[in-house]
Amino acid sequence: MAMPGFLLLSIPLAAALVYVPFLAVGYARLKVGYDQSAPRAMLAKLPPYAQRATWAHENAFESMILFAPAALMAYITQQESTVALGAVVVYLVARALYPMFYIANIPALRSLMFGLANLGTITLYVLSCRAAFL
Repeated sequence: MAMPGFLLLSIPLAAALVYVPFLAVGYARLKVGYDQSAPRAMLAKLPPYAQRATWAHENAFESMILFAPAALMAYITQQESTVALGAVVVYLVARALYPMFYIANIPALRSLMFGLANLGTITLYVLSCRAAFL
């Protein structure tokens, strides 16, 4: 696959990763009993791993909001370098591992994945802005 296609494909892949931690939340909700009248109040009733999964799910939305425009900017400015490719791969891998470390309650590795994902996103912004303004 050509790099421009990979930049675009990375956006739905990142969007899919938003829902990875929600699988653990759904499993826990089934075990506890889902309360449709107060789904947010259920958070206090969920086991700690499911609470962490909820937070990982919410954080994934926050990360996605920053990554999608960065990937689009990289596509528009025709970023085809190995640095751009590496930034996308680092982002996707880090965001795939982030919820696993969050749910398993391994804060150091969770924070490392958070930082690496942000580094990937920032790299795309820098490359794109550099190309657009230089």
